[in-house]
Amino acid sequence: MANDRPTTLGALRASGYKVLTVRAEIRKNLIAQLATGQPLFSGVMGYEDDVVPQLENAILSGHDIIMLGERGQAKSRIIRSLTTLLDEWTPVLSGVEIPENPYAPISEAGRQLIEELSDDAPIAWLHRDERYGEKLATPDITIADLIGEVDPIKVAEGRYLSDQLTIHFGLIPRTNRGIFAINELPDLAERIQVGLLNVMEEHDIQIRGHKVRLPLDVFIVATANPEDYTNRGRIITPLKDRYGSQIRTHYPRNVEDEIRIIDQEATRFEANGYAMHVPAYMREIVAEVTRLARRSPDINQRSGVSVRASIADYEAMTANALRRGIRLGEPEVAPRITDLPFIKAALEGKLEFETVEDGREEQIVDRLIQGAIVAVFNRHCSITDLEPVVLAFKSGIAAETGERMPVAHYQRLLKSVDGLPAAVRQLTDDPNPAVQAAAVELVLEGLHLNKRLNKDTVAGQSRYRG
Repeated sequence: MANDRPTTLGALRASGYKVLTVRAEIRKNLIAQLATGQPLFSGVMGYEDDVVPQLENAILSGHDIIMLGERGQAKSRIIRSLTTLLDEWTPVLSGVEIPENPYAPISEAGRQLIEELSDDAPIAWLHRDERYGEKLATPDITIADLIGEVDPIKVAEGRYLSDQLTIHFGLIPRTNRGIFAINELPDLAERIQVGLLNVMEEHDIQIRGHKVRLPLDVFIVATANPEDYTNRGRIITPLKDRYGSQIRTHYPRNVEDEIRIIDQEATRFEANGYAMHVPAYMREIVAEVTRLARRSPDINQRSGVSVRASIADYEAMTANALRRGIRLGEPEVAPRITDLPFIKAALEGKLEFETVEDGREEQIVDRLIQGAIVAVFNRHCSITDLEPVVLAFKSGIAAETGERMPVAHYQRLLKSVDGLPAAVRQLTDDPNPAVQAAAVELVLEGLHLNKRLNKDTVAGQSRYRG
């Protein structure tokens, strides 16, 4: 923070500084951002044509906002990004419990400070990152957590229970002059929802039967699962009516957006001498597994299938490829089809299955993986063009693959199976043997899933034949 900022109320007045309400401040900065063409949210993909325009309209309208969507749809990320629309620094009274507009304090402590010190009242400058609060709604949340509670120590000092100075403020008042987010709003108990409504609508708080006027300047936004918000009646009607804009989020509309999110969010570590090469079609298969899960009748669609499933699957797939490279002493590493079964440990924990039969979950995941492989294979390869490979296998040859097979084994297959080099070239021009090994596996598995080759699998080793 610059040293020349005013440090007293008198100096702040003399500087001509104007304090806007939080909504007006956000609106002002959004207008400036729209005028320059800057993107509103960095790192949020696939919402450019629907969610972002609705959010911009809500802010320009000064509406309270609730984001409706299943898990893993970037709702929290979007809300946290709203802090970028706050001024970088804002002045608040120093030495009081809650952040206060120096020109118009709302707490008794703030008003007393101004009365005692007048223009000498100290000013602190709050950074935008300190003006955000967040709470996950759970049934055990109390009024004390969100709004406040009578402090018995202050009562023991001789103050009356109805005196505002006896209150120990909760999370929302402590986010005054900022943005407060409540995740999974319908999980709040009804009496807490009533207290929240009072804060938003009536600008008062009620603690242990004592009504305290406290016109908070806080922008309260919320998230909810549509299933809970619209169908189960778990939110009181007056609070639901208070939100001016309900903005519906969604999962990526296409596989390209899903892949962009994977590339952005996947954790990457130093390879320690191993180079990881991930073919585009392997990313595509991982994204396609998630997309198929979102349409599967065996998966509970009410809870959704998060993009985090794609990210975790990608990380598990590349981890197994790296493990193979380390064990075989191959510094050039590329994930293959035989690495995909190892995503199950990551994926099954992200899904809620409609069935609870033992072993059924693994079968469902296997079908999702196979469906993703054949979908991606058919996008990239022509079965007709691969007929020479099929004919080579019909002549009696066989090919083995496995997650422990070295790259040199696949180089030998390329030399011994007619038509296989041309088939690989349909997928990649990369001369890297590790990448070519991945392409060989996709060609063979794709032909098998299209019922052009037979396949026998034993202990992680697969044998393809005509």
